[in-house]
Amino acid sequence: MLIKQLSVFIENREGRLEKVTEIMDKNNINIISASLADSSEYGVFRMIVSDPENARSVLKEAGFSANLTEVIAVKLPHKVGMLHQLFKVLAEAGISVEYMYALSSSEIGSMILKVSHTKKALETLNKYNFDLLKAGEAYNLK
Repeated sequence: MLIKQLSVFIENREGRLEKVTEIMDKNNINIISASLADSSEYGVFRMIVSDPENARSVLKEAGFSANLTEVIAVKLPHKVGMLHQLFKVLAEAGISVEYMYALSSSEIGSMILKVSHTKKALETLNKYNFDLLKAGEAYNLK
């Protein structure tokens, strides 16, 4: 189960995040989860949103560089050691985590993962009975 993540490349200057979120708001696109990573001049604003295709389109129309990437959302119970178990099975399968961030709601807690070998990761997670968030679930979280 893969979900689409929206990545927006933005200049590190005042008002740029506000402009991205304004565009989402004006187009009735909910930001479910977000992560911001930066370098000295630019940042990458990664998001799980309610309508990824439309979000990419409206941001591009506004002049932003926006892309969609397939990521994995692994549901994790709030119990000690669960994140370790996730990393352990991935490491033992030779899969590295390129980046991750949390997605949490009143309904579920999940980790969004971008991994080195997506197909192998899905097979491994299935083998060890990890529950994955489906796209429809992720895009409709409240």
